[in-house]
Amino acid sequence: MALAVSLLAAGRSRRMRGRDKLLEEIDGVPLLRRQATRILAAQIGPLAVTLPQDQTSRAAALAGLDVTRLPVTDAEEGLAASLRTAGRWAAEIDAEGLMLCPADLPDLTVDDFRRLAAAFTPGGISVQATAEDGTPGHPVIFPADLLSSFVTLSGDIGARDLLRARPPRLVALPGAHATTDLDTPEDWEDWRKDRHAD
Repeated sequence: MALAVSLLAAGRSRRMRGRDKLLEEIDGVPLLRRQATRILAAQIGPLAVTLPQDQTSRAAALAGLDVTRLPVTDAEEGLAASLRTAGRWAAEIDAEGLMLCPADLPDLTVDDFRRLAAAFTPGGISVQATAEDGTPGHPVIFPADLLSSFVTLSGDIGARDLLRARPPRLVALPGAHATTDLDTPEDWEDWRKDRHAD
């Protein structure tokens, strides 16, 4: 199997002051479901979604979609817990690469996912999306030989050290698609205003 995808959705939305950013609706669809649907439409490979073990509302938002739900028992630790869980899943299904994407990047399109996947070569180096101006962002694809290194990750800094040790191929996506994430109510308000102004 060439490529698998994991949508990272185990964070707690702490900066949303009681709201769940992944359940915020865009055109009547929760963000988490919208992102999963776009990845599935890109037809890259099997999709798994990391979720907090006690999170039922997010799981419900994925109802009827062909996704594997990956409960993250130690989600409170931060991003590394999700990466370890996703890495184990990808290794178990013999994926030759794993695309990782935080679930809160609303500007990513089906074409963006396809463009990044097309840049990956099994057995090659990692591939990282950037904004149009070159700012590093997401998604990131890791080759299979790096997945075993995920067990060493800890805390909330993700896989930065792995990318520093083995620099990835960079692929620019349009605008700020790779870097626009929505963490606070103000972020959402500003994004919605900009969207409706276009």
